[in-house]
Amino acid sequence: QVQLAESGGGLVQPGGSLTLSCTYSGFSSDGYAIGWFRHVPGNDREGISCIMNDSGDAKYSNSVKGRFTISRDIAKKTMYLQMTNLKPEDTGLYFCAADHRWGSCNMDVTYRFWGQGTQVTVSS
Repeated sequence: QVQLAESGGGLVQPGGSLTLSCTYSGFSSDGYAIGWFRHVPGNDREGISCIMNDSGDAKYSNSVKGRFTISRDIAKKTMYLQMTNLKPEDTGLYFCAADHRWGSCNMDVTYRFWGQGTQVTVSS
């Protein structure tokens, strides 16, 4: 059974930093992609980053490129999203999701397995 759990959300001032964690179980690193998504009420869920758990190949949306960094620790079965230079528009409920992918990850919302989310609020 695949399970994911996010942590690390909170309140941060604009320009600040925050690191989210996603701990997973129920699948090995081979062939699985893990993505980060965020949702703001009234908007569609937005894919912001993803990583292939075996190769480490990563992708970012234009909205976070250069500010966010995705990484993983396979031994700890944990994936991270380091967020810097946070802006008020980064506020939202952040989810991690996982699914099998061939070759490269993507940031669409068709992942089968999702965590419960962790809230990030960027405000002064």
